[in-house]
Amino acid sequence: MLVPVEHEGVSKWVRVPRTEDVYDYPEFLQGVLAKFDLPGSTSLVLKDSAGVEVDADIFDELLKSSQVSFKAFTGQCNDSRVLDTSSEGSSLLEWSPCRSSQGSSSNSDSTVILESTKARKKKLIEGPPDNTIAKDTVKVALYSKPGGDQVFKEYEKNNCLSDSTRRKMVNMLVADMVESHGRIPSVNVRITYALGIIILFPSLKDPDSKAGYEHFYDPQSGSGYLAWRLKTVQRSIAQEVRTSKVTSQNGPKSHRNIFTSVQQLSGDECKEAMSMMKHSTDVTLVRDKMKATFQHRQKVVQDSATAATVLDLFPRFLDTPGLIDQDFAMLFGEEVSGRFLAKWPTFFKPRVIADCKNLPQSAHVDELLRDARLESDDGVWDHEVAAILLLLYLLPPTTKGKKSTKVSASDAADRLMKFMKVGQSMDLFLKETSLAQPYVLCLGERKNRIQNFFIVLDQKVIPCATQTGVAAFDELFKAHFTFAVSYDEALCNFYTFIQTTVYGIDVGVVKESPRVKEIRSRILQSAA
Repeated sequence: MLVPVEHEGVSKWVRVPRTEDVYDYPEFLQGVLAKFDLPGSTSLVLKDSAGVEVDADIFDELLKSSQVSFKAFTGQCNDSRVLDTSSEGSSLLEWSPCRSSQGSSSNSDSTVILESTKARKKKLIEGPPDNTIAKDTVKVALYSKPGGDQVFKEYEKNNCLSDSTRRKMVNMLVADMVESHGRIPSVNVRITYALGIIILFPSLKDPDSKAGYEHFYDPQSGSGYLAWRLKTVQRSIAQEVRTSKVTSQNGPKSHRNIFTSVQQLSGDECKEAMSMMKHSTDVTLVRDKMKATFQHRQKVVQDSATAATVLDLFPRFLDTPGLIDQDFAMLFGEEVSGRFLAKWPTFFKPRVIADCKNLPQSAHVDELLRDARLESDDGVWDHEVAAILLLLYLLPPTTKGKKSTKVSASDAADRLMKFMKVGQSMDLFLKETSLAQPYVLCLGERKNRIQNFFIVLDQKVIPCATQTGVAAFDELFKAHFTFAVSYDEALCNFYTFIQTTVYGIDVGVVKESPRVKEIRSRILQSAA
């Protein structure tokens, strides 16, 4: 990639080096110095247009997410806007989004001139955020998260926090931080949270460090528990972007207009409704407030930095069946929402069974065919589940790239439906099952006698509204859109067929494989 860099009125293109498909931050800074014949010891700092420092760990993600241009300033610049020019070896770098596809630099009125790293860090250390604001920020953040009150209870009891509780606290605060300030919160924001921790929990303060909160966030080194958790979140976001480029286009992660006339809440009213729902036993109130906060919830799940917190912010998904279906209907309307339950049993199921009879002989296919046709408790699998799994053999996983591991249809089926015998430990089962994408958990005495169905997302269990295999799968599919979760790569063809052919979503727009189109043609033109 080439990006334009301006220095003292002279613009030049500078190449951004790549190392193993990652844009190299240090090498780029060296390239800027070399291009403008600046001393190799000159320090350069990157910040975004809001004045937030761009660290090396998010440099790659920012370049891949938008076009950028740079302006470089040194301590010798006569521009009156440059601060602390007396600092030895200071250097400034101005960065703002490109306004045109050609990469021309933005208007100077909309850009921010940044001071040297040394002066900036000196200001942050000598002038920390207000103690009261820091304390209240952390207190409100913890009490707004499920389990946050347990942090206070443990501290009151032991005057300290265990390692596990400290990790939970850090995770909650980082989730709140990115929710309120974006995936790249400013240094001042990070300091505010770190300071708030040691004010609320004095025994956690480090007496041998200058500020006492450096083990939570050290602005000089960029290290600490909060910083490390932030980097983990940012890496997860970057990985998600790399692995879901195909599946997110016109799929569950696409931004969509709201299909509802319900007035949506915002600001303090939205926060009040969210708080009210968490403690209410009135199911009607919960459903109404969930409808009124739908727009806010969509913003949460569409932002990669906050998507993982949705079940913490809206925990009633975990104990109020039907909320997934309600959100899906608000995205697409009641008619679209009811298509699978209306069409699958009478139209698609018999045609899928008939088409699978022509597949090459296989023990798995033969078993599922027998179970799907029995429609009784005598088979190995529940007959409704068996019919859905058969579709996977018509739309098996495809290998993408030379290094991709081939996934069989039976392996893919295990990513779609999992069985747990009654009496097993649910916690142990979830710990041993490390699937990233949602799946249906079937609970029963045997696979052919399933008593309860659940949707599992992020190792959390959501009860299905209706206890049948068809209804459970209907909720599983809808969960992808409700929570903006990309399809499992091995199930992409399978889910795309369901999306376009059964639900009729994004028909003619979403990218489909030739196999999906072939099976649709066969199914729609065949006689059951």
